[in-house]
Amino acid sequence: MEEDPDAYRILKLRAEILELGSAIRQLRREALDDAAAQLLIARKRARLEHLVKACSSDAP
Repeated sequence: MEEDPDAYRILKLRAEILELGSAIRQLRREALDDAAAQLLIARKRARLEHLVKACSSDAP
């Protein structure tokens, strides 16, 4: 059985976004700057949205 590389990328991005969300919450609890993490999560969310749209437009 061959795995879909796009499905893998989507799952990986979702996992990374969850990790970043956790890191942002921890930074906020410790009253530290979370701007870099916020930017990174926004970029990953945009990439995820683009990938999901591309996959759904490729579907028959």
